[in-house]
Amino acid sequence: MVDTDRITGAAKELGGKVQSTVGDLTGSKRDSVEGRAREAAGSAENLYGQAKDTVRDAAEQVADTARDIGGRIRDTVGGLVGSDDLEGRARRAQGAAEDHFDRARRSVRRAADDAADYARDTYEDAYDRSSRALRHGNGGVVGQVAEYPIASLLIAGAVGFGLGLLVNATRD
Repeated sequence: MVDTDRITGAAKELGGKVQSTVGDLTGSKRDSVEGRAREAAGSAENLYGQAKDTVRDAAEQVADTARDIGGRIRDTVGGLVGSDDLEGRARRAQGAAEDHFDRARRSVRRAADDAADYARDTYEDAYDRSSRALRHGNGGVVGQVAEYPIASLLIAGAVGFGLGLLVNATRD
């Protein structure tokens, strides 16, 4: 089963790519930077979902293997019942197998928790970096507009005119 973080992460990543491409084409630094930030956040969320899927699959595989071993031990013990010495050894072997199973289950849970923590930290770091990049890019755009207001108006008008032509051309 695919984790929902993988799906939403891939969607955000695709949306970010589209937004940054549109920003590059229109010359909008804000859209370009914001799109790249969204793409990075989506990629991190996708990786987080992949890590959760991997850990879940590994845990299921360990549990299946432990159940299989436990079943084999029970079958062997069932075949040996009747001799006091053999029955005692079989019970000790079964107890040891159950101990191994419990240790394996705890190890897998610890590994799953560690992987989830690592993925969450990576996702949060990517989100923080993309937010800082967005603020920095937005500040750069504001500075350019404040320094060159006439040129900014002309560029915005040209972009608007170009988008109007594109929209009008698709209606015809």
